[in-house]
Amino acid sequence: MSKNLSAIKKHKVSLRNAHINKVYKSVIKTRIKKYLLNIQKNDSNSIESLTLLSQVYQIIDKSVKKGVLHKNKAARKKSSLYKKIQVT
Repeated sequence: MSKNLSAIKKHKVSLRNAHINKVYKSVIKTRIKKYLLNIQKNDSNSIESLTLLSQVYQIIDKSVKKGVLHKNKAARKKSSLYKKIQVT
């Protein structure tokens, strides 16, 4: 690794950001799994399903704001999750 101070700082920052991104992505995956399990288990238009969908949308939007996800990827995820309600 470089001994340049700016390179050392940049490396530390990139490690920190990678950790934060990993946490956001993990939370997104967990909430999506809970939502999909709820849809399989219950009626898709139940209040609980819509509440979980709202929570998933919220965390996806926050991750876009933080720069973890690209806005088009987030839109694609949200669209596919909403379609799951309509299909089932």
